[in-house]
Amino acid sequence: MKNLLAAYFVRPDASDPEQRVNFGTSGHRGSSLAGSFSDWHIAAIVQSVVDYRRDAAITGPLFLGRDTHALSLPAWETALKVLAGNGVDIVIATDDEVLATPVISHAILRHNGADFQRAGAQPADGLIITPSHNPPEDGGIKYNPPHGGPAEAGITRWLERQANEYLEAETSGIARLALPEARRQAREQDLIGHYVETLGETVDMAAIQASGLRLGVDPMGGTALPIWQRVAEHYGLALEVVNTRVDPTFAFMPPDHDGKIRMDCSSPAAMANLLNIRQRFDLAFGNDPDADRHGIVDAGGLMNPNHYLAVAIDYLLSHRPCWASTRKIGKTLVSSSMIDRVVAGHNRPLYEVPVGFKWFVDGLDQGWLAFGGEESAGASLLTQNGQPWSTDKDGIALCLLAAEIMAVTGQSPGERYAALTQRYGEPHYRRIDTPCSAGQKAAFKQLDAQRVTASTLAGDPITQVMTHAPGNDAPIGGIKVTTANGWFAARPSGTEAIYKLYAESFHGDAHLNEVLTEARQLLDSIL
Repeated sequence: MKNLLAAYFVRPDASDPEQRVNFGTSGHRGSSLAGSFSDWHIAAIVQSVVDYRRDAAITGPLFLGRDTHALSLPAWETALKVLAGNGVDIVIATDDEVLATPVISHAILRHNGADFQRAGAQPADGLIITPSHNPPEDGGIKYNPPHGGPAEAGITRWLERQANEYLEAETSGIARLALPEARRQAREQDLIGHYVETLGETVDMAAIQASGLRLGVDPMGGTALPIWQRVAEHYGLALEVVNTRVDPTFAFMPPDHDGKIRMDCSSPAAMANLLNIRQRFDLAFGNDPDADRHGIVDAGGLMNPNHYLAVAIDYLLSHRPCWASTRKIGKTLVSSSMIDRVVAGHNRPLYEVPVGFKWFVDGLDQGWLAFGGEESAGASLLTQNGQPWSTDKDGIALCLLAAEIMAVTGQSPGERYAALTQRYGEPHYRRIDTPCSAGQKAAFKQLDAQRVTASTLAGDPITQVMTHAPGNDAPIGGIKVTTANGWFAARPSGTEAIYKLYAESFHGDAHLNEVLTEARQLLDSIL
């Protein structure tokens, strides 16, 4: 730990591509031990955000949060010093409390919504210091503009370019104040309290209160801890936080499937501590360190994220009467087709987009998208009366929605999913990582649907070949091939020498294997 923190203050080599600022789908991530996350990186990124705010006329408060990773506190302090040095109106949590991603998003929307009607109010945005569920040695930072959600690619490309120019200039042009003065300039607000007190706008908290459900929560040492403690107190729930430890080494975490420590609430291995005591509760939850993901545990164990998304959507479409029938349901194109069948069964429009929660932000912010979810256990939704709640992933609300489902229907999420398979069929889903050369990665970007000349996949007629998502016509960075009974999708990793192959079949595991085999053969022939 001492070496990790000491390395944070070592100057990176701006000529090394591995040590430059690189914005992925969730901001910039890296480790001080690898020279990819340091005081210089954060100062350059934050100064770039200040520059962007000036150009975009964003003059309101900036909400600054952090999670519990070891590098998050020094990075938060760097950000605070640079923001204060540039005269930004900074809002932080009371008592230096850690802040979850959905709390920041909710605060931005609250300010830019009803609060924005005040005379003289100016638009707000936010920064969150977090590498999400990544291992303890990692750090991360992400920017949420005034729409409250993850910054779109146009913004992140600009920030990346600008930040690397600051690195090349050895941070010349970056303004800073000393930490004590920066802290004095920041304004404290009870952001967690407001978030907790307004949860009833999006989840039926009264139904959960009346149910008497025994609930368990493992915050996995992250930002969900103070939220769940406030939820239990404010609503008087029979809710036990089973792990209150906060340790930047996350030493209490069981190893993930590959032996690494990773706070992934969608992984049965990482969730072993909670799974071992699930019989004590009617329902239990887990969250990753910035609380933007959800893990749902019932008597059957940890729910597959795809399964829970289908259950949540099915329930919401029959229990949110204020949601107009024209409002769409969002899914990523590698999420289960069970969602397609559920949405069609309710006669609602589907909005299928490429991988990445950013594609849901505008719809949630503008209210024409009622729900957006991705296969990696991230989702958000509108309030019960159809207003924006959080335009970033909200792991807390999705956990509480599971409790609402059980309180209102008397069935666990797992039981609800079993009923869906009786109605729509049982999908078999798998993701496989396959080695991929640089040439193949480049070929993925050039793929055209016309390259696929096969007419069948695993014995079924091919109904669609996609290189652009049907919801918004955005390029998917790969390909998806569908039939009436299954599909596969493939896209290269942005950080590893692999491509990710996803597949699903409604005709059993043997048929799924056929889909995967033929998918590999097809990809080998066109890459």
